[in-house]
Amino acid sequence: MPRRNKPSDIHGWLAIDKPLGMSSAAVVAIVRRVFGGIKVGHGGTLDPLASGILPIALGEATKTVAYVMDAQKTYEFTAKWGEQTSTDDAEGEVIATSDTRPDADAITAILPQFTGQISQIPPAYSAIKIDGKRAYDLARQGTDEIVLAARDIMIHRLALTAHTNEDACFVTSCGKGTYIRSLARDIATALGTVAHVSHLRRTAVGQFTQENAISLDFLQELGHSAAASPYVIPVVTALDDIPALPITTVEAQKLRFGQRLPPRPALSKTHLYKALCDGTLVALVEATEEGVKSVRVFNC
Repeated sequence: MPRRNKPSDIHGWLAIDKPLGMSSAAVVAIVRRVFGGIKVGHGGTLDPLASGILPIALGEATKTVAYVMDAQKTYEFTAKWGEQTSTDDAEGEVIATSDTRPDADAITAILPQFTGQISQIPPAYSAIKIDGKRAYDLARQGTDEIVLAARDIMIHRLALTAHTNEDACFVTSCGKGTYIRSLARDIATALGTVAHVSHLRRTAVGQFTQENAISLDFLQELGHSAAASPYVIPVVTALDDIPALPITTVEAQKLRFGQRLPPRPALSKTHLYKALCDGTLVALVEATEEGVKSVRVFNC
């Protein structure tokens, strides 16, 4: 009979298709319960009013969360014309209105302005800290002026996918730190109107997509870690953009004990490498004049 995995043996990722109306923290709590209280984290918050891909790290995968946070993300969103809200989504109060309704040609014509590296001011209702306090806490307290600094973000792709007189649907692939609510707000401003996000779905975070995702309901039906473990995605998936360095079993032991491997002149001294032993992630390493040393060791 095959050995049944204990929760502590499970390391990897789940791509959860988060439903509407639930916070990312609530999803993490459910996953932790299913997997018996092991260490759990997530790779990028989704607001309750957004659905879609929420990568969940289990065990040693929590050491790779930062790499998933930096990964390219893809969203589908709808901008509802004519109403700007305090939160830039359907949750807030209407603070401005406009009768202007842009047509598809006008929308398509301004999208290049929002492609590539652009400057964006985050929404007032965001988790960014101002003098140690979250912007959304200050906004809820009725603070008169919440001034958030503009930041550079990367929009890799932005396209109009559907259009009516009342709203428009878009798909975008973007880099870290992008606020879709701000993007919709700024598109509307460029078109001489106002808008807010009425629908938002994240369809991909790096290598985590709708194709390898499972629903939260399905996970809860499985009920325990042994049943859920076949749906766990390997830890190394989060490090897809980092080049691999094959190593032997003896070299793996050395890295785990904090020892250096002999110098490898062919390796770049400006890149990290993922050291793999028979396909298993052992460590993130860097090359130095003295040899290859571990930056982060994994006990998968």
